[in-house]
Amino acid sequence: MSSRIPLPYSPKVLELFRNPRNLGPLEDADVVEMAGSPACGDMIKLYLKIAHMEDGDYIEKASFESYGCAANIATASIMTELIIGKRLEDAWRISWKDVSNELGGLPPIKYHCSILAVGALKMGIRSYYRRLGIQPGWLPKDLTIEEKQVIEEEKLMERYYRSMASLDANQG
Repeated sequence: MSSRIPLPYSPKVLELFRNPRNLGPLEDADVVEMAGSPACGDMIKLYLKIAHMEDGDYIEKASFESYGCAANIATASIMTELIIGKRLEDAWRISWKDVSNELGGLPPIKYHCSILAVGALKMGIRSYYRRLGIQPGWLPKDLTIEEKQVIEEEKLMERYYRSMASLDANQG
């Protein structure tokens, strides 16, 4: 018998976990961005198809691949729903709290899933403009909290696995 208490996921999280929207790779994506670590179990690969219009760049299509828990899948799914049709500038303004709220909330221990999704989005937008050699006025030069969190999580997992490898080497 397990002593684990199930997490209190909202009906929206459970629905998107069971039936994720915009799941799978986009063959014609202009942006492909990964965030997270397969080692910790939460990883998102975000695909964006960008359309250039007179009044800005728009997200024409968005999809994702996710490796992780129900919250990870649900946050990536709802984020794609939130950003399709938006100008990149407007999509940039979406916060991890917006994603969490759209899902009806997340358990605090799962906030990192919405941070990961938004971090992937912001890193993707940043890489899109970097590739074009453009720095829009609305795009901050410094990394956002979500971007820093994604990078820090990836570095932490790398350090952890290096230390585990050295332990294995010393025991063998």
